[in-house]
Amino acid sequence: MATKKRTKKSTKSKKAASPKKTASKKTATKKAKAAPTKKAAAKPKRVSAIDAAAQVLKATGKPMRAQELITAMAEQKLWTSPGGKTPHATLYAAIIREINTKGTAARFTKVERGQFAFNAKAKG
Repeated sequence: MATKKRTKKSTKSKKAASPKKTASKKTATKKAKAAPTKKAAAKPKRVSAIDAAAQVLKATGKPMRAQELITAMAEQKLWTSPGGKTPHATLYAAIIREINTKGTAARFTKVERGQFAFNAKAKG
């Protein structure tokens, strides 16, 4: 019987033969990603509607309705609606949600139907 000769194939691939450029790309992208975070940190953080409502209620010391809170926040330039049609309904829902989830630790208390006051016992 005749035996077949096997030829050796090279095991080197094209990837191993090419110079390593991936390390320099990774460091370049890390530097590029790090730069925008510094710029974003310099920008002052916007106050949310519920945080602004807590500030207004704490300053006034009297119970207010959601619509009154929206007006007072706009007058004091704490928060303005980004174009929503019913910001008072959104604020009302957020306050109710905080009261239900945090209980006595919430920043708000419900005084009457639709009226909220600042909870002085809360940490916020």
